[in-house]
Amino acid sequence: MATLNINGKTVKVDADPDTPLLWVLRDELGYTGTKYGCGMALCGACTVWFNGQPTRSCSLPVSAVGQGKVVTIEGIKGAPARAVQAAWRKLDVVQCGYCQSGQIMSATALLAQNAKPTDADIDAAMAGNVCRCATYHRIRAAIHEASAIMAGKASEKLEA
Repeated sequence: MATLNINGKTVKVDADPDTPLLWVLRDELGYTGTKYGCGMALCGACTVWFNGQPTRSCSLPVSAVGQGKVVTIEGIKGAPARAVQAAWRKLDVVQCGYCQSGQIMSATALLAQNAKPTDADIDAAMAGNVCRCATYHRIRAAIHEASAIMAGKASEKLEA
């Protein structure tokens, strides 16, 4: 039995210690916004925040979570999250949408730490988030748009 902090709530799960957090989130707890992509931490579809950092949940065993704080796409909040979601809608970023929860988790983490990222900052922060539909230009534009939306609120940190 493991006790986890997911989206600010304490939950108990009965899972093998080697089970990837992704499967505990999806199959045991019903947080299906976190997607399975590759199972090897290469595509970013399974990105969650672990102790405030974007982390690939497909390669994080539940035993490594311990007392750490996990935030899923269902649990993000704060000015950066609102700005990213508004920019995604405004610029119609999504095509198929499968990768978008991971993209949004990484973009929100970036803007929580750097309210005015350059293209190079965005490329570095989003590296490893693969989009099969190749909406990378729209993703970058939306991150810049979210930065503009956030103007004046850049000091807000990730809520983990």
